[in-house]
Amino acid sequence: MNQTAPNNQLDKPAIHGLYAITPNEGDSGRLRDMVEASIAGGASVVQYRNKRANSKLRHDQSRLLLELCRRHHVPLIINDDVNLCLEIGADGVHIGATDGDLQEVRAQLGIDKILGASCYNSLTLATKAQNEGADYIAFGACFPSATKPEALRAELSLFSRGRDVLHIPKVAIGGITLDNARLAIDAGADALAVIGALFEANDVEHTARQFSRLYQAAI
Repeated sequence: MNQTAPNNQLDKPAIHGLYAITPNEGDSGRLRDMVEASIAGGASVVQYRNKRANSKLRHDQSRLLLELCRRHHVPLIINDDVNLCLEIGADGVHIGATDGDLQEVRAQLGIDKILGASCYNSLTLATKAQNEGADYIAFGACFPSATKPEALRAELSLFSRGRDVLHIPKVAIGGITLDNARLAIDAGADALAVIGALFEANDVEHTARQFSRLYQAAI
């Protein structure tokens, strides 16, 4: 991982290793248990994402997960919703290309919260995001994704091509499994964002540990 950190990266948790993104789970107790298992297995960051939840459920679930993440000293990122992030005091927000202007979002968040940006298959978008205050960027879908089957495909070469121009962590997302994760790591992904292969596993903690060990083996 590139050790050079721009000013907006100082004193913030590093985005590295297993980045767990929550599934569309309506049972809050089950969601909490699954996320806790992922953290026990080594997830270093959690993103709350539930596209099927109404505003009350998103609020309740995100608060529940924030309490859990605080207890385990793991940052909680909110998907797409800056207001929710600020309301509950989460650690940051992740936004897509159509979810708001990055500079405006950074101004809303302040400098102490984490800002992540989806850059799909574009190195140009990634460098622009970095310049506008993103703390990390995500390329994807790196592989065919059941969560977003229509998503643009991102070549793994983006990670190696970005080494010289991107000084913030690069996250691989989309279709990440234990079978292909090593390809993304070898290409230069600092973190693996995983939904289905993690939370649909029979043993979430064991699967999280397997993903996490891939990074330990790469050191």
